[in-house]
Amino acid sequence: MESIEGNKLIVKLQKDLAKNGMKKLDGIIDGLKELRPFALEEQDPTLTKVIRLTYEHLEANNTFNIPLPADEAITETEGDEEAEVELIQNEIESDEDRVESLDYLLSLMLDRNNPTNRQEMFEYRDALKAY
Repeated sequence: MESIEGNKLIVKLQKDLAKNGMKKLDGIIDGLKELRPFALEEQDPTLTKVIRLTYEHLEANNTFNIPLPADEAITETEGDEEAEVELIQNEIESDEDRVESLDYLLSLMLDRNNPTNRQEMFEYRDALKAY
């Protein structure tokens, strides 16, 4: 996010999440609703949509059930063969996983112009829409 106020709000949400976990989501939901106008002002439709889908998901489920995006594991090969890339699917198994995933999503919002972060935000958007 380019807005200093928006970034401060994201950091505050991360601190609240670290302190309270999934127990007090009302503050996280309200913070995301407060954050959305900053994304609208920056004319970033992806960020705006991810923020809205995130707080709607939290309201509907009273938790965050979207796992971290898949990780790539590179399998070493011998000789001139190219290394194989295998996707490792992450799963939500505990509240710690939920907190980690939501915290990671918030961190992506802080540096949304990074191409890797942007791609992972698209993955979160698609997962939220499909849920």
